[in-house]
Amino acid sequence: MLRIFNRTVLLAIDLVVLTCALLLAFVLRFEAAFPQGMWTRFIVVLPYVVALQYALMVVFGVTRVAWRYFSLADLGRVIGATAMGTIVLALSRLVAGELLAANHSGAGVALIPYGIILSDAILMFLGITGARVLRRILAERSESARRAAPRADARPTILIGAGRAGALVAKEIAGRPDLGIRPVGFLDDDALKVGTVVYGLPVLGTTGDLARVCEERGARQALVTMASASGTAIRKIKALCDAAGVGAKIIPGVFEIVGGQVNLSRIRDVAIEDLLRREPVQLDLASISGIVEDRVVLVTGAGGSIGSEICRQVSTFGPAKLVLVEQAENPLFFVERELRATHSDLDLVPCIADICDADRIDAIFAEHKPDVVFHAAAHKHVPLMEANPCEAVKNNVLGTRVLADTADRRGVGEFVMISTDKAVNPTSVMGVSKRAAEIYIQSLSQKSKTRFVAVRFGNVLGSAGSVVPIFREQIAQGGPVTITHPEMRRYFMTIPEATQLVLEAASIGRGGEIFILDMGEPVKVVDLARDLIALSGLREGEDIDIVFTGLRPGEKLFEELSTAEEQADKTRNPKVFTGRIKPHAMDEVLAGIARLRDAAEAGDATQVRRLFASLVPEYRPSSASSSPPPAVTTSSSVPRASQSSTALLSKAQEA
Repeated sequence: MLRIFNRTVLLAIDLVVLTCALLLAFVLRFEAAFPQGMWTRFIVVLPYVVALQYALMVVFGVTRVAWRYFSLADLGRVIGATAMGTIVLALSRLVAGELLAANHSGAGVALIPYGIILSDAILMFLGITGARVLRRILAERSESARRAAPRADARPTILIGAGRAGALVAKEIAGRPDLGIRPVGFLDDDALKVGTVVYGLPVLGTTGDLARVCEERGARQALVTMASASGTAIRKIKALCDAAGVGAKIIPGVFEIVGGQVNLSRIRDVAIEDLLRREPVQLDLASISGIVEDRVVLVTGAGGSIGSEICRQVSTFGPAKLVLVEQAENPLFFVERELRATHSDLDLVPCIADICDADRIDAIFAEHKPDVVFHAAAHKHVPLMEANPCEAVKNNVLGTRVLADTADRRGVGEFVMISTDKAVNPTSVMGVSKRAAEIYIQSLSQKSKTRFVAVRFGNVLGSAGSVVPIFREQIAQGGPVTITHPEMRRYFMTIPEATQLVLEAASIGRGGEIFILDMGEPVKVVDLARDLIALSGLREGEDIDIVFTGLRPGEKLFEELSTAEEQADKTRNPKVFTGRIKPHAMDEVLAGIARLRDAAEAGDATQVRRLFASLVPEYRPSSASSSPPPAVTTSSSVPRASQSSTALLSKAQEA
């Protein structure tokens, strides 16, 4: 009943506004001195003019817009309805005039002077828009008053970045006194913005003026409001904040700002991901949507860092069903609970299963009939797999074969396997096991209707068991931070980049490819450690020591992305490359994997390593060599450590 009452009130207000607009148009046109018969004309035309205008408001969707959320986009609806009404009334006036000229009696009473039609249009627009704007103002004031609380501790804050995202943040802060943020102004490196006012806040200078502005305005923290700032820019701002003695915080990235809304509850300290020494890779979200929307998606390793993020990304594209396959109970419980909270309408199916259990996997595929499979389940830790090579065979090779064979037999459309840069010229059991899995799905793709592809990652910042969480734990314990070698270098990517690459590979893969992300320059692990120490507000050598412990079995100093034989080529995304190597003969691959299975089941680690070398000839077992492996994708005159992933891939294309 309350809803019906509210709608009735809003209808009445609109009708009153339209009536008053027409009346005022008559008054203005004749300056309140109505000629004879004009009142009669007003009374005659009022019903059909108001009915016409309200009908057009319905057609243009004006009446469907919630008044308290009236926006600039909705303003266009009002303009459309007003313009169309004006055109119809003007044409009616023209037709009535012609009828009157032809001596058709009675037509004169329907004549509305053109001046009144124009005035009525202006007044209608102002009235309809004004009523809604007033409602929004009152609603926002009420909301601000509701949220407001005595905050004597509100922190004076300088906002860095006066662009679109900065304006959105300033607007949100203005309506959220409970955040405890008192903005004092903006800084922006665009000199044309300095001296202007953005959403009521002055642009006080450039980032180089940070220390001076903070001292003059009493700012105690800086909030980076640039939605897509590079790692270099964040690094510079963080250094300026440290020098000025103020804290540095950051808003979510541009991919988290949707439809002009920003969630300030997610403001956080500057993190290591923000200092990534290259520009973030932007992928084709439209093509990703096409591979996921309204389809049944199955993710293995759904409770892991990559698997869970794939589930989060997939959930946003509206799959018909999302099947979570995970061996570990607790991670599956937590990711399912999170997804149910954020996507309550999603058809979510948690399945506890071991990918090596062929019967269980077949039952899951038979019941849910997945269209797309993202295979993220794997043993990934290099030292652990060196100590347990038989388990690497069982999970990474035989488990992948079970999944791939089931996908082929059950008619899955796309199968994307998560691989690693350690599969290139592998020196570790983990790397060679992933390369063996790549070889199998490449061979299977030659005879299967399923499109099998692999995606190679570098190191994923913040994933479970990666260097960043380990370094953070060591810093929290007071050090030391342990690194195996001062020249250790790795390619790094963020979890969103990694997972979006997986989704894009599914959309563009034709079968048999290995997709590789251009990850820019490899980063010294020691530099990453120093960044984390600085972000923790500590100093290397004084508060925290860095200790070099020596390479572990299976580790390389430098990772590669592809070999010359893989003929890496660009895809439609200039940051995504594809490598295609001649597939191995299926009979040879099956025989090799069968021998690996027998050796693994017998627990013969030495034989497993020999068989890996037979199946993957480029495998060179290493027990902590301090020298990089022979250069395959680089020229002899350029140190591999200094080359970016683009350079490596270019060399592969030239070979």
